[in-house]
Amino acid sequence: MHRGHLTTLIVLSQAAGLLASTVTYDWNITWVIASPDGFTRPVIGINDDWPCPIVEANVGDVVTINVNNKLGNETTGLHFHGINQLSTNNMDGAVGVNQCPLPPDYSVQYLFYADQPGTYWYHSHSMGQYPDGLRGPLIIHDPEDPYKDDYDEEVILTMSDWYREQTPPLIQAMIDPNNTNFAPPIPNSTVVNDGTGSHIAMAPGKTYRVRMINWSAMFSTFVQFDSLDMTVIAIDASYVKKQTVRNLRISAAQRSDVLITIPEDADRNYPYLVAMDLNQDYADPDPPRPIQFPFNVTGQLVTDAEKATDGNMTVQKFEPYDDVTFAPHDDEAAYGPVTKRWLLNFNYCHDVNGYPRACFNDTTYIAQKVPALYSAASLGDNNTQAEAYGPIGAFVVEYGEVLEIVINNNNEAIHPFHLHGHQFQVLARPASGAGNWSQDVAVNDVPPRRDTVAVNPKSYAVFRIKADNPGVFLFHCHVEWHVELGLTATLLEAPDRLVNYTIPQDHKDACDAMGIPTTGNAAGNADWDNTDGFVTVPPTVYTG
Repeated sequence: MHRGHLTTLIVLSQAAGLLASTVTYDWNITWVIASPDGFTRPVIGINDDWPCPIVEANVGDVVTINVNNKLGNETTGLHFHGINQLSTNNMDGAVGVNQCPLPPDYSVQYLFYADQPGTYWYHSHSMGQYPDGLRGPLIIHDPEDPYKDDYDEEVILTMSDWYREQTPPLIQAMIDPNNTNFAPPIPNSTVVNDGTGSHIAMAPGKTYRVRMINWSAMFSTFVQFDSLDMTVIAIDASYVKKQTVRNLRISAAQRSDVLITIPEDADRNYPYLVAMDLNQDYADPDPPRPIQFPFNVTGQLVTDAEKATDGNMTVQKFEPYDDVTFAPHDDEAAYGPVTKRWLLNFNYCHDVNGYPRACFNDTTYIAQKVPALYSAASLGDNNTQAEAYGPIGAFVVEYGEVLEIVINNNNEAIHPFHLHGHQFQVLARPASGAGNWSQDVAVNDVPPRRDTVAVNPKSYAVFRIKADNPGVFLFHCHVEWHVELGLTATLLEAPDRLVNYTIPQDHKDACDAMGIPTTGNAAGNADWDNTDGFVTVPPTVYTG
């Protein structure tokens, strides 16, 4: 079947009872010189500016972003983290999966339906680029927000680890046979709001919705606002029932929307702390190294600019609220019955050349010639054959099935895992040391939903989705360095509904410019089982 994208999106908006508007952005992706932590370096910005701009739309809108690659020396692509991409899987932006790399001086249009409200973000899904700066907030506002009467204003607070060296040499040093401990690059600092300032103006007596986004390359952050409570109302892009907390741990790629009320009689400014968690497991009672938080930022909620803004705060011990115990706002029960299960065992590994890699089920992800979606669109009835896609960890689920995803983290550190295309239910995520999953584990019957969850060391997590969004979606660790090590698998969701799926001409033009075939199996062969040309060994040289 062929799909016309704009027509489909307008129909979706009309079906939801919404008046569709089109929100359009025109972007050149460019190099910019910036110094968010006081150290000057090149970053990747938009329209010769950095930090990158906010994308805003309302539920029911069609978002159009025209992207022109003006980097000169790098290809690129954009992923819209958390957006479901209903009927627009070719706009998901994962290079090598949903599109080809966008070469310099070529343009593509991204177009998608804003079907679900929430705090999202966009970033490059190519060559580890987003730690070099190509990331920004994406906010889908909700006219039917159940909490709209509970706050007066809203603000965005972003947090990130920061590296003073560009990504390619960092990855080159990591993917080296001498890196026997699988050591990732270590950041130089923590930045808040990408260095534009940590002071947030707030007025006494008002309540603010603070949309917090952690777009770190690797590390989680602890957040606490002095003596003020946070009332959590959403995690990632899913509403939850109000929950008062004092401290949160926000993993790389996660978002938390909280309400903060400034007292009517406020007579000072309120410090808040953003502390980067560089520890393997901050809760380990017997850690291999001392628990420490060397990189942190103290910001200020400024109620009076004439009063002191140099106040600090001390947290003796971080005890964050357990984010898998939030209650979904709509009380939706766990999906069931489960009709298919995807079991993924994670650990580090080596490839045949002795280079450090990361593996699901003892297999590392190896990028292929043809984007997996393009194979699904062109292989006809044979697009359900997982072997046709090469060693990308492909797993097939049919439309309407309830898929349970189980991840066993056999490593000694906490890892954040993300699924494209869905807000999944989190049925279980026990403490460190719980061991591997088994059939009789306890699960939450009314679980929260989100798109990224931190899985504890030597433990497991259980997710569920309804397979109702045909497409090719990545499941991966959201530590960017681990993506580069191969910690990725691929969900082929209802591939029978992707036969003859339309690929826009500007996207195919980018492939042609790169010499990449747009039909056939992983190697571009017409016969799905012809493995000639499959990439079966990861490259030993990382070029970025």
